[in-house]
Formats: sequence, C-alpha cells, structure tokens
Amino acid sequence: MIIVDTAIAKRMATGKPILVGVYGIGFMGRGMVVHSERHLPVLRFVAICNRNVQRAIDALVAAGVDRDDIVEVDTDAAMADAIASGKRAVTANPDLIARSEGIEIVVETTGAVEYGAHVTLACINHGKDVVSFNVELDATVGPLLKKKADDAGVILTGVDGDQPGVTMNLVRYARTMGLRPLICGNIKGLQDRKRNPTTQAEFARKWNQTPAMVTSFADGTKMMAEQAIVANAVGLRVPQRGLIGRDHQGHVDELVDFYDYEQVKSLGGIVDYVVGAKPSPGVYVICDAPDDHARFFLDLGKLGKGPLYSLYTPWHLITLEFGISVCRVALLRDVVIAPKGAPMVDVVTNAKIDLKAGDTLDGIGWYMTYGVAENYDTGRRERLLPIGLAEGCRLKRDIPADQTITYDDVELPTGTLVHRLRAEQDALFPVT
Repeated sequence: MIIVDTAIAKRMATGKPILVGVYGIGFMGRGMVVHSERHLPVLRFVAICNRNVQRAIDALVAAGVDRDDIVEVDTDAAMADAIASGKRAVTANPDLIARSEGIEIVVETTGAVEYGAHVTLACINHGKDVVSFNVELDATVGPLLKKKADDAGVILTGVDGDQPGVTMNLVRYARTMGLRPLICGNIKGLQDRKRNPTTQAEFARKWNQTPAMVTSFADGTKMMAEQAIVANAVGLRVPQRGLIGRDHQGHVDELVDFYDYEQVKSLGGIVDYVVGAKPSPGVYVICDAPDDHARFFLDLGKLGKGPLYSLYTPWHLITLEFGISVCRVALLRDVVIAPKGAPMVDVVTNAKIDLKAGDTLDGIGWYMTYGVAENYDTGRRERLLPIGLAEGCRLKRDIPADQTITYDDVELPTGTLVHRLRAEQDALFPVT
C-alpha cells in the first residue's frame, strides 16, 4: 500500500489534482477536508453537499480556501461553471454531485443509512467511484451495492483510517506472506450497551461530535458494523451472537492463548473484539502458518511457536488517513475494503431498554436499540431485523431489554430505499 506516495507524486507532476466531491461535512467529513486540503494537495475538494450549507463553507474556509472562491449552487449548470472556473461549490442538492462530469470521485461521510443509500446508488448509476465512511450502510446492504458498482464498472470501497480498512491492510499483508488470517479483532476502550445520548453528551461536547455518533461507539453498534464489514470482506463468521468479546488489560499479543485454535479453524475464521488491551485503539489479526519453514521464521521473529501468531496495528488515525483512500482508488484503482461476495455477517437489532407495543424505533446511537453481529444465514433463517432497517419500525408487541427483535415483531416503514435494497440483496444471496 505504500506505493500510493509514488502515484501521488506522479499525479502532482501533471499539475492536475484529483477533483473530489463530498457528501456530509460532520465530524469525519470536516476533518478529512481540512487535513487533506492543507497537507495532501493532490486532492482538491471541489464540491460539498450538506443539508446545512454554511457548515460546508466553514469547513472549506478552515481548510484555507478563500471565502470569495466558494459559491453556493443549486443547478447542474452552476455546479459545472463553479468547477470549471476553479471555484468550490457547496450545495444542499445531493443530485448535483452525482451528475457532475467535473467530479472524478466521491466521498460519502454521512453515516445515515437511508440518505447514504440514495447518494451511493446515484453515484454508482452515474459512473462515479465512491469512497464510503458509511459503515452502517455497508453492514446493511454493502454486498448488493458492491455488486451494482461492479456491474457499473466503478469502485465502491471503505476507507483507510477507520478500523475495517486498517484491518484489511493487515489481512492483505499477512496473506501476501503466506499466512492465514483466522481472527480479525477490534481493540476497544469501552463497551457498554446501555449508553445513550444523555450519558454521552459531555464526551460529545468535548470532542465536537454528535451524542448519537459517540453513543453508537460506546454501545458497540458501530464496532459490530465494522466487524461485519471485515467478515464480509475476508470471508469470516462470528462464533456467537454479539461476538465473544472479553476484557483484557494486557498486551494484544497475549490473545493468541485465549482462542480455541481448532474451533476457529472449523468456522473458517472469525471476527471478534477485546476491551482494554494495549496498544489501543487499533486492530489485531491472528494467523496461523502454512508449514514448519514459516513457523521457524515466525519464532525467530519473536512471534512465538504457534499455532497462532499475533499481528496488530496500534492505531487508526481516522481523518489523517482518509485522503489516502481517495488516492488509492483514483490513482491505483485499489479497493481498500469491500464485500467479497455473498454476505457472511449481519448486524441485528437488540432492545436497549424494555420496549412497548406501539413504540416506533429510533435510530442507531439513540435510546431504544443497539446492534449485535450475527451470522447472515442465522439471521435470515430466524428473521432477525437488521439494525440498519430498524429506524421507523413500529413494534407489534412488547420486547424486553436485550432481546433480539425480529421482522415478525414490527411493522416496517413504507417507501424507503434501504428496505427495498435489502429485499433485493436477500433475493440475490439466498440462504439454504
């Protein structure tokens, strides 16, 4: 992956930066734009779509763009004129970026499942590569959207800097050495499924994030989605609903002694997580070796005698790394992370509190639900409700806290794109 710097230098020598459009300018989107505009000049963010257009303007100004070079647009012609004249366009109309011929690649940062589905599908249909931060969407209908992107001849990928992309970098490194990744894990500092926007309000304020976003981190939903994405990209399963998970205050290398090697092999490899391990907040990939020759050199390299060997990346630097993903796609046609085919793991919906018949479920990171990872075939057979489809569902019956919610427990909202896409995905990948 390090060859991207050479590709960047070659593109810079042409004097023509990569022209990028962005959906969403929240915490992650703003961080990416500001850092990349300042320090990765091969990327030029020529258009930003956000419901609050002023936030897009403020981000570009913070990145060093002159306010006089930013124009608000609401037509295709105005978008084209802005880009052609070297201006930066901001808009609340999502269709303009998807349709713009002046934009080479799109970054989707919203984390909103329904909105993300609309803009991602629009970009695919208009021949745009998409780099997506939207793990919630990917965990819900990523395999279908990847199939649609392949059919359209474009790339749909996750990102460097977020834990799934960092994990996939490590998986590719291990596989290239001939090692077999058997456990892909996420290192967390906190896991409390009962956290909500009220408990997380102060942390959100301190770090300039939304309470719902940080709640989705704390209650585990975001991590479960990340691990589902890894499972779908690598071809792994879960050993149990919600993953194993464990508190471990020691070094991540010590985890090689905690897994049952024969069980993990029999499953074909698993995804998991650990709370409290050092170094944090990175990822780990535990592998086995193909033969005695490889085992000899792994031992020589101080990774032990096996049968399991620990590799890890001790950080994920989010917005500092996000721009690398855009360059990998635009310059090298390299996919950071994407589903390899039929889905392996889903994220299903559990009640966070006791819920009552007639309640309408709120969204990810709110008060009523949290997500847990489950094998896709199990979820299909048991008719478990994916967390990405839960918002807006109306309960038919009471559901006690921590019970998994099924399709039979709810009335689905009507007219939503993501529900239609999920039905299409389920039909495309039948479970026997």
